[in-house]
Amino acid sequence: MSDFTLTFLGTGTSVGIPMIGCDCETCHSLDPRDNRLRSSIWLQTPELSWVVDTGPDFRTQCLRAGIRHLDAALITHPHMDHVTGFDELRRFTIPADQYMPVYALPSCLAVLERMFDYAFNGLNRYRGYLKPFPKPIHGPFHLGETLVTPLPVLHGKVECIGYLFTRHGRKLCAYLPDAKVLLPETLQALEGVETLILDALRHTEHPTHLSFSEALALVAEIRPRKTYFTHLQCEIMHSREEPLLPAGVHIAYDGLVLTW
Repeated sequence: MSDFTLTFLGTGTSVGIPMIGCDCETCHSLDPRDNRLRSSIWLQTPELSWVVDTGPDFRTQCLRAGIRHLDAALITHPHMDHVTGFDELRRFTIPADQYMPVYALPSCLAVLERMFDYAFNGLNRYRGYLKPFPKPIHGPFHLGETLVTPLPVLHGKVECIGYLFTRHGRKLCAYLPDAKVLLPETLQALEGVETLILDALRHTEHPTHLSFSEALALVAEIRPRKTYFTHLQCEIMHSREEPLLPAGVHIAYDGLVLTW
């Protein structure tokens, strides 16, 4: 097993691709790379396995990727496309005494506790039920030998973070699926990162997401070895856009696996 493996469970925007009622070329594309579930990733190390975000496609994503065990769930922010599959984590807390650590900002946990009160209120601790264990994020923390650093970003009116994953002193990967502005402390933390996974919604400017040109400007500033764009809208067709990107910059697709 690799020391660190990342699988893209989904790379699409909040409506997914193909989008309901859309007749564009991408939504009718036969290229499987253009079929995008809502954005999420699965991380595996020799010690632990965890996901970042549990959107509405999470059950399908787990079945497709063959996920059979999870040690934790990390949440970036409480928008619909990142949390509404949260209850599917119940399959990973089957024994009555088994809990799922859920790492998120306190404001995000507060929303989850309202949305999924039945899971958090302590009254339903039966076999097969979802039993989350809230882990408020106040700074960097460890998952096994992986140091996880929260990366604050501006994304509309919601408090939102990405994550930086560091092992044995190497900044292996940063995951920022939803962002419009990367705050100064985030840019500083990203210095020397090997792989950057970044929101790049579309070419057209958006009020709460990075456009392709904005994302490329950040890539030029951060200078990672490799970059993968995610959280993509149907304005982006893989075979058309990938050849136009600079060296080292790629368009992620569902099922893509990266290893370190």
